[in-house]
Amino acid sequence: MFGAGSKPPFVVLGIDPGVSRCGYGAVRRQRSSLEALACGVVRTAPGDPLAERLAILEAELEAIVAEHRPAALAVERVLFQANTRTAMSVGQASGLALAVAARAGVPVTHYSPNEVKLAVAGDGAAGKEQVQAMVARLLRLAEPPRPADAADALALAVCHAWSGPLRAVRPESPRSATPGLARAVAAALAREGAR
Repeated sequence: MFGAGSKPPFVVLGIDPGVSRCGYGAVRRQRSSLEALACGVVRTAPGDPLAERLAILEAELEAIVAEHRPAALAVERVLFQANTRTAMSVGQASGLALAVAARAGVPVTHYSPNEVKLAVAGDGAAGKEQVQAMVARLLRLAEPPRPADAADALALAVCHAWSGPLRAVRPESPRSATPGLARAVAAALAREGAR
């Protein structure tokens, strides 16, 4: 199936957690090529009982993991949230993603929003539009992915697709793993400039 000495594709599932809207994005990396496999948002109705919403979210995440069989999950880490209700929602959804990953035997890595922005756009303070545009360029999509939760999940997956394999080899230096992504960003920008 794969040539002698070649490695199978490395699939990463990015999760932008939330109970009302949980973004997901699956990216496959083979050598220096990235491909978007799927992205979307799992939604639950805010008026429904929380237990039912969490059960729906868990079942959907299990189905997504079973379908894409990722080698890794990249989940957004929330460092600080002024809105307590939002923080609780993100924490609950993140916990479900971790539990689903653990049951499936999939390792999880957390990334802060700034780490993702830095890896994908080259600027830890990049705006959402800039990150979405770079995700589209890196994955060679016709337009930036929508909605924003799905785009954020793809950005998480892209970030880990480049840094994850090297983190496993050199966990003490996660930032040293980004030269490949930096080259891919530069190539994407060069292609854009050549148009």
